[in-house]
Amino acid sequence: MKGKDTGTFFRTATQASYERGSFYARRLEPEKDMITYLGDVVRFSETKRLIQVMKLKRLFDIVTASIGFVLALPLLAIAAISIKMESPGPVFFVQERIGLNRRRSDRRTRTRNDARDKRSGKDRRKSIQPGQPFRIYKLRTMKTDAEVSGPALACEDDPRITRVGWFLRKTRIDEMPQFLNVIKGEMSIIGPRPERSFYINQIKQDLPEFPLRLVVKPGITGLAQVEDGYTQTLDRMKDKLFYDLKYIAELSVFQELKILFKTVSVVFTGKGAC
Repeated sequence: MKGKDTGTFFRTATQASYERGSFYARRLEPEKDMITYLGDVVRFSETKRLIQVMKLKRLFDIVTASIGFVLALPLLAIAAISIKMESPGPVFFVQERIGLNRRRSDRRTRTRNDARDKRSGKDRRKSIQPGQPFRIYKLRTMKTDAEVSGPALACEDDPRITRVGWFLRKTRIDEMPQFLNVIKGEMSIIGPRPERSFYINQIKQDLPEFPLRLVVKPGITGLAQVEDGYTQTLDRMKDKLFYDLKYIAELSVFQELKILFKTVSVVFTGKGAC
């Protein structure tokens, strides 16, 4: 399904949403059928087009991240001092996240994926990461024992978040060390939110399309981030898949600029922070 057929397919799939109002309405509740449609668009998108756009994105990423990191150094220094003054522990938070799927294995049909999932628990291939693991860098905003009981998403009024951490999250300053991830080629300025393997493997049981987010590099900001705020629950992660797949299906330089400008607005207003 390429060229004109892909475009027609996508317009048909999204017509209902356009009739309900703007694609960018913050309260838009994506339907599961829409996720299926967008998943098919991403699966059958032309690899050549994606490669061309990704090359332009990489150039944009290197320039923007390099300038951003230099400009952020004074803020990072002040933030580091504040973190150390408030609570003991490291300044930086480092955690494994899942990045680009270079195998493009998710192009395989859902039937084959379902068959693989039904194999014996002894099959080691079930533990294969859905994408390339990398170590993400952030400023620490929580207490050092925040996940002593296991992985847990941040929520509103989360007692694990420090006072300094609350401010850093509100202003997104805690995300600035990720400029290093972008320079290293592990992330992009704009893309789906980088998630942990723990959550990806949980969600894909209900939504086989979820790993399709990894067709592109994860981003510091993205369509899902600016439209639907911070992810507080697994259900919210599932809902935001709509925006991630829409972003990939319509990947273009114009869309990158649009998301970037909206990110500036979100940072200044503090919307969606947690």
